Amino acid sequence: MPEVIKAGILGATGAVGQRFIQALEKHPWFEITSLAASERSAGKEYGKAANWRLESKLPDSVKNMEVVPVDPKKVDADVVFSALPSGYAKTVEAEFAKEGFVVASNASAYRMEKDVPLVIPEVNSDHLGLIDVQQDKRGWDGYIVTNPNCSTIVMVPTLKPLMKFGLESVTVATMQAISGAGYDGVASMAILDNIIPYIGGEEEKVETEPLKLLGEFDGAEIIEADIKISASCNRVPVMDGHTENIWAKMTANPTPEQVKEAFLSFNPNLGDLPTEPEQVLIVRDEPDRPQPRLDRNMGRGMGITVGRIREGIRYTVMGHNTIRGAAGASVLNAELLHKMGKL
Repeated sequence: MPEVIKAGILGATGAVGQRFIQALEKHPWFEITSLAASERSAGKEYGKAANWRLESKLPDSVKNMEVVPVDPKKVDADVVFSALPSGYAKTVEAEFAKEGFVVASNASAYRMEKDVPLVIPEVNSDHLGLIDVQQDKRGWDGYIVTNPNCSTIVMVPTLKPLMKFGLESVTVATMQAISGAGYDGVASMAILDNIIPYIGGEEEKVETEPLKLLGEFDGAEIIEADIKISASCNRVPVMDGHTENIWAKMTANPTPEQVKEAFLSFNPNLGDLPTEPEQVLIVRDEPDRPQPRLDRNMGRGMGITVGRIREGIRYTVMGHNTIRGAAGASVLNAELLHKMGKL
């Protein structure tokens, strides 16, 4: 395997694309070699094509890099990180996989395809066995690996430790940050002094994706978990950080202390991956935590903070939606692929 892996970013000028640049700028394994975006940006220097909106400085290493079209023949990379809109991703990601690229996708287009791994490394790394199934079925030289929806990825790592108690059903109410809709996604007049109790397609994703993530890979396909999930998703006036209230029903009826211990002892042994936080699940005992403003950057934005574990079992969980819930998730998937010798 090469010492440094060439990485491209598809949709590099958008909000998640900028998070990819932030995550990869000083990465020990990956080097950004291509930035791809729409025709209106292609041919321009990245610093002129992108309206940089992150709190960190636009890296000098990409500022003068020429943006290329989203075309496998124009992108110089071994792995591409996709921040493309779902409808566009459906066609483009397949083209890249056919041409031999490894596609680490944040888009929803292929998440629920039977032969495409939907992965959270701490939860279901064995599902990467689907890569061989995918390549055999589709005849691709490359492949696509996806990470889940930003709300799903905050919730599911807390459900994994509860599986040993016989997890039967989950009810979740999300309070989702406005950055999840993109910079122009929610008008200020709509969200200021307001809560919007509907996010198109979101509840369906939160109710279906965990069943695949928590399912079992039998060598040929994923047998989905037998859990009933009911979701209610809300957009709230918070910049970054999705907060979720979760009610979990388990056959073993564990105590809050047992659930807390399950969270604290959750250790996927992935500490050798550069993006993996020191502690995946961070448990707070204060009665008013977690809070997005105070906890979203834990573990460099990759930690998931849990609190208010009560009889029931009921608890609150919070994670950074554009780092852990988007770009960081795809980068972590690629790191795992590299560790497994699949890059």
